[in-house]
Amino acid sequence: MNKHFPAPGGLYTDYYELTMAQGYFKQGLHEDQAVFDYFFRRMPCGSGYVIFAGMVDFLDALQSFRYEEEDLAFLKKQGFEDDFLDFLSRFRFKGTIIAPREGEVVFNNEPLISVEGGILETQLIESLLLNLINFQSLIATRASRIESVLKAGQTFVDFGLRRAQGLAGYQAARAAVIGGAGGTSHTQAARLYGLKVIGTMAHSWIQTFDDELEAFRRYVEIYPDKATLLVDTYDTLHSGVPNAIKVAKELEQKGYRLNAIRIDSGDMAYLSVKARQMLDEAGLEYVKIISSNSLDEYLIRSLNLQDAKLDGFGVGTRLVTSYQCPALDGVYKLSVFKGLPRLKISEDVAKISLPGKKTLWRVYDENGMFYRDAILLSGENPEETETIFHPDYEFKNTRIAGLPKEPLRHTVMKEGQVIPPERNPYIISEYRRERMRKLSPEMKRFENPHVYKVGVSRKLFDLRRNLIKSHIGKNF
Repeated sequence: MNKHFPAPGGLYTDYYELTMAQGYFKQGLHEDQAVFDYFFRRMPCGSGYVIFAGMVDFLDALQSFRYEEEDLAFLKKQGFEDDFLDFLSRFRFKGTIIAPREGEVVFNNEPLISVEGGILETQLIESLLLNLINFQSLIATRASRIESVLKAGQTFVDFGLRRAQGLAGYQAARAAVIGGAGGTSHTQAARLYGLKVIGTMAHSWIQTFDDELEAFRRYVEIYPDKATLLVDTYDTLHSGVPNAIKVAKELEQKGYRLNAIRIDSGDMAYLSVKARQMLDEAGLEYVKIISSNSLDEYLIRSLNLQDAKLDGFGVGTRLVTSYQCPALDGVYKLSVFKGLPRLKISEDVAKISLPGKKTLWRVYDENGMFYRDAILLSGENPEETETIFHPDYEFKNTRIAGLPKEPLRHTVMKEGQVIPPERNPYIISEYRRERMRKLSPEMKRFENPHVYKVGVSRKLFDLRRNLIKSHIGKNF
């Protein structure tokens, strides 16, 4: 099991989870069976899809979700009762979890994770699940959008540690690689997750020496076979690039090659074109040009449309903080208790949840592309489901009879025992790429992407509608 950062324990939760847990315990309800569903309501950043990520870290964290003596002492000071604290001292999550494979392409308003078990244990882990899944899915999605605008041969890496929100830098590095990053500058995350670690130099290295050329020479003495020189400390085109060319030529005489130059400021399109011209004229066609500084998918797309001569990108702040849209609005709602379907009702129709224990199926069109996702009640046969419906509007429906289908979720934990998932972020990323090829281009565009349709079976539609009527009257 991976070591965490630090390993979350039983107090890694919102306080109300614990107050409810004691309530369930005192009422004798704590072992009554429940099902909670995780889903998100809105697409982040105007995206047409989301990349599901974070499950490996969540399953690992569940293994350390327990209460040590100091945790119990803290809770006692908050007024929790001794019999409940004694119960928590023996607490281990023993439920069952069903979820998609990491790297899966998923959509809003579908039950992505179902957590089954006693009401107390399934309630207690809510905040942990939301914290890890929401964030990593968001960052993996942003990274996949960056990958989508790269030209052939271009790469990008995570440079975001210094701007990440505290220890979220660990998870951001992992999620970025799932989304398509080649590696990370975060050294400890690289060790923990098996990522490629990447770094060059800072302006302070250049400033440490009397002149830029000496700084470059000293650096390549240490790293003659993998040096990337930062060329914008003083004057990119009149100092940085000419000095990098001198050092590259000196390296050639010693049997080495300069790897790349990096530009961290200024007009990236203009500077990269001029730098490429200078390098090529010096016979250094093999030296790559790397760009960094406040990049995201929009700016990289713009640079490529301007035919900037860039081979790679170091993407930091705007990736790991998801600068324009800093949260995925994933929620965790009770759908079954004591074998009976439950739902949440809201004046906002979009917030009325889907009741009952459910299955989730992906439907393919005749060309093998993603066509619809179908939510069925547990026990329904997808091959016998002819039509799926918008949860709120019966007239919005789609016929899926005869089309190929596959289950989108699988058991990842059975009665507290983890079913080992794929851990390698690069293998997960390859799976993501394979799935993305089955998503139509209209759903990948940044501006007004086509909305992927998710529908429910007739039985689930009727169950939801009848439960709403039973709670708010027959005028619905």
